[in-house]
Amino acid sequence: MTKWAGVFPAVTTKMTESGAVDIDATQRSIERLVANGVSGVIVLPMLGENASLSMAERESVIRGAVEVVGGRVPVLSGLAEVTLEAAQANAARYQGFGAEGLMVFPSIAYKSDPRETAEWYRRVAQASPLPIMIYNNPIAYGVDVTPEVLAMLSDVEEIVCVKEESGDIRRVTDIAVAVGDRYSVFCGVDDVIVESMALGVTGWVSGMTNVWPAECVEIFNLCKEEKFAKARELYRILTPALHLDTHVKLVQYIKLAENLVYGAPEWPRAPRLPLIGTERDFVVETVRGAIRGLEHYRAA
Repeated sequence: MTKWAGVFPAVTTKMTESGAVDIDATQRSIERLVANGVSGVIVLPMLGENASLSMAERESVIRGAVEVVGGRVPVLSGLAEVTLEAAQANAARYQGFGAEGLMVFPSIAYKSDPRETAEWYRRVAQASPLPIMIYNNPIAYGVDVTPEVLAMLSDVEEIVCVKEESGDIRRVTDIAVAVGDRYSVFCGVDDVIVESMALGVTGWVSGMTNVWPAECVEIFNLCKEEKFAKARELYRILTPALHLDTHVKLVQYIKLAENLVYGAPEWPRAPRLPLIGTERDFVVETVRGAIRGLEHYRAA
């Protein structure tokens, strides 16, 4: 059974100012992530504006990621659909594009109950042999893949991992109590990674790793080695910036942060618009504060 672990950034899809997908810029950003030590990459997550892309664009992003990664780390694709039929069809389709795993959302148009949620994941898993990471974000989608639902799915071999983004730090332990180590559990919220590592998660699906990959990998590795005091020092420097991953406009926030730190294009696709005014100023100052803090940290 596949066992994913480590830092898996949820990759932003780079756009031109006119809103076209910029594959070259996306590939450059992925190369930067891999060069800085991430253990996998996830393209077409919510942060990658999955729902705003055509199928041809999704194909180009997956194939582009597979090409630039060149087998060095696993390439997963987000799978976010309204209907079961579309989810099943695209699970098979994304496999054909070269994806090595899927991060599967619940139906994004319906707040399913536990029985319906379990059946959704069971039937998506039947459509492709690719290993699946369950995407659990009840705050955004209104569907909670609880420990009880995970127990219902424990016989589905293709489901190997859960991205836990409920925001409830107790959930990590509740999953362990309910199903033991049946699944790899990944922290899915940037600003609770140290807390989650202390409770036993084995991976991190991260947004701000797009901005600071080396530093996020360092935090993860320090926690893995149980050097929590050292991890806290770096974590506290980055925490105000990590909070940007929890906002409704996290796509724009993180893309702007990428632009400020390493010059990546900040443009989102409509209906999202670039940040302006005080909101933009807030993100700029937050990122600059982290940059200053990191300079002092490295100089110490």
